[in-house]
Amino acid sequence: MESMLKPMRSGDQDVLDKDASVTPQGGVNDTYGEDAATENVAITPWARLVASGLELLRNPKYNKGTAFTEEERDLHYLRGLLPPAVFTQDLQMERILHNLRQYETQLEKYVDIMDLQERNERLFYRVLIEHVEEMLPIVYTPTVGEACQKFGRIFRRANGIYVSLKDKGKVLDIFKNWPEKDVEVIVVTDGERILGLGDLGVQGMGIPIGKLALYVALGGIRPSTTLPVTIDVGTNNDSLLKNPFYIGLRQKRATGQEYDDLIHEFMMATKQVYGEKVLVQFEDFANHNAFRLLAKYSATHLVFNDDIQGTAAVALAGLLAALHLIGGTLSDHKYLLVGAGEAGSGIAEILALEISRQENKSVDEARKRIWLMDSKGLVTKARYESLQEFKKPFAHEHLPCSTLVSAIKAIKPTALIGTSGQFGAFTKEGLEELSAYQDLPIVFALSNPTSKSECTAEEAFVYTKGKCLFASGSPFPPVTYGDKTFVIGQSNNCYIFPGMGLGCVISGAIRVHDDMFLAAAEALAAQIRPEHLEKRQLFPSFKEIRIISAHIGAAVAAKAYQLGLATRLPQPKDLFSYAKRCMYTPTYRRYR
Repeated sequence: MESMLKPMRSGDQDVLDKDASVTPQGGVNDTYGEDAATENVAITPWARLVASGLELLRNPKYNKGTAFTEEERDLHYLRGLLPPAVFTQDLQMERILHNLRQYETQLEKYVDIMDLQERNERLFYRVLIEHVEEMLPIVYTPTVGEACQKFGRIFRRANGIYVSLKDKGKVLDIFKNWPEKDVEVIVVTDGERILGLGDLGVQGMGIPIGKLALYVALGGIRPSTTLPVTIDVGTNNDSLLKNPFYIGLRQKRATGQEYDDLIHEFMMATKQVYGEKVLVQFEDFANHNAFRLLAKYSATHLVFNDDIQGTAAVALAGLLAALHLIGGTLSDHKYLLVGAGEAGSGIAEILALEISRQENKSVDEARKRIWLMDSKGLVTKARYESLQEFKKPFAHEHLPCSTLVSAIKAIKPTALIGTSGQFGAFTKEGLEELSAYQDLPIVFALSNPTSKSECTAEEAFVYTKGKCLFASGSPFPPVTYGDKTFVIGQSNNCYIFPGMGLGCVISGAIRVHDDMFLAAAEALAAQIRPEHLEKRQLFPSFKEIRIISAHIGAAVAAKAYQLGLATRLPQPKDLFSYAKRCMYTPTYRRYR
């Protein structure tokens, strides 16, 4: 080819014949002019595409670092670019963990482990999978909350797609810039309600990045098929707008039609580029947008909202597990949810759906067992006209109750479930009242991060005199009360959404149905064994999470096939075995 092109160059020198001596500008005389050009002259950013040499070492998808064998170093032009020692992946993992454990703060650990993801993808996921109980609080809650608050300061390398108001009309082009063409799972946020921390704007990107890391590690979704997205419409957080390190638009949040148009363009682009089967998970949208966006797009896209539906499913699983200890069916008990936002309303609704399904009664009838309490007190018919739409189905006839204690005295719930984001919302008096009339009161303090939890595990056991069945959204150590030690089950969405994603992917689902979340909750509850219940542990260990995700994925896929929403045909005979076979494993591959 070179010999054919040379005569066409009108006597110009061959590239290899050009003078490579030092130029007056410093550096060598390069063909494309990067060194010779003045700073105001545009140049073309030429790059090689072959994964070899330094490009291979700098590609996190394929880089193995010191684990490249002698043969691979010769075949892929790595000789001399690495120190001579050849490490196993096990030894690399041991070194990573040793270094990680030297840091004094969780944020330092977060920065270090996320840097590993940008250097060596398979090693990152190997560490995360095999040490999930140690890594989960670092990679996700509670540390991810602090990471989002300081995201602009710790920002290193861009990961994912940022869609801002400046990109209106260009969202389709943005997706085409993403190098991976086979995307199966997208997690998107607009940053308005990050955990219990409020509006963090574009710095909420830490949430989609963290969630998708867990999709891979816990649910076995291939990393190359995941895409984190943040939609930047500004922020109402004045401290961020004044922060010189803030990486987003410096303007107040757009609302109304301008906001809706950008979201709609994004949603249409996802389907146009990646097809009908791409799963879009809405994450940490504020209440006023979360419910309506889910309602708007659930009929046309494969979408769910983890704050509403994922939180609900995992809480339902905990309640189903608790029935083994308290007896009866779900409809035999009453439920008081403190916090009536996305999570609280989502839990209330899925609980009503499950009661309706189990008892063969209407959903409206099932809702009568479920009560909501918001910042203004008990949600009742007297407040009906001023209530947000998602609260209205749970507004019952009752006298006003403005405090937790008065509400507990009036309703006498079996279960007290907190999603308020208010630390200390479960007061000593309230917990004492709850335990005064029952032997095993259920107390779920689900708000994240730990600083927002309604009560600590220790407070729950002390104030209920060791009676309660406790679960939390954030991790707590075991609690010893009297002569018994209780292991704290974590009602963490990580039990549900990775398996939900896996089930959608392996079945080729085109829509998410409520029954798929009910199936996921029941599959999770089925993983609770007698040894868990002996310690009042309502959720299994995270050490088992990959197998749990396979069970949930199989259950979700089975329901998708049953509902006619699956497109991967024929249906596998053994969905559980099929789910396990489809899961990504991070062991190194041999290169040829």
